[in-house]
Amino acid sequence: MNKKKIIMILVLVFVLILGGAGILYKQLGQKLAPNLLATQTPQETESTEASTPTTQEDESEKILAPDFTVYDLDGNEVHLSDFIGKSVVLNFWASWCSPCKMEMPDFNEKYLEIGEEVQFLIINMTDGSRETVETASAFIAEQGYSFPVFYDTDQDAATTYGVYSLPTTYFIDDEGNAIAQATGAIDEETLQRGIDMIISDR
Repeated sequence: MNKKKIIMILVLVFVLILGGAGILYKQLGQKLAPNLLATQTPQETESTEASTPTTQEDESEKILAPDFTVYDLDGNEVHLSDFIGKSVVLNFWASWCSPCKMEMPDFNEKYLEIGEEVQFLIINMTDGSRETVETASAFIAEQGYSFPVFYDTDQDAATTYGVYSLPTTYFIDDEGNAIAQATGAIDEETLQRGIDMIISDR
């Protein structure tokens, strides 16, 4: 009897986590549509803005980025909430992901330029089979990247954010609000645009 109750509770918790990730994805997709950093043609941008007029009230609505737990190379816990008060570039990647590798030099260059002002959270999708802490950290060392890398060994961050496509990047302001997102590799100009959106008030 106790086993059945435990299984039911675990199933319910799993459903709630999936539901929360879905809601976040839907909210970001709807409310931040004009700010998505995916490549658009001028016609697409104009039609999106025409069909989704923004008001001052819409612009003031913020989406709080949910907290998560990842680990540094030494196994210490790191939480998104540790960086409240600082703008955050949150990037999900894996060493086997070609588009991830394409954008990394731009992320590293930008980190070297403004890493004191903006917190870079480069989150490795560490599943323990296709990607391990060892393979990911070896890749970073081999490439000579300086940005801070964290490991999602519990899949907490990926599940919380509903990340199923790599790379995925979120831009979070210093109050912890998710301002914009991009799915797929982004170039230096798009990365800068996202950063400008989260530090423009300073």
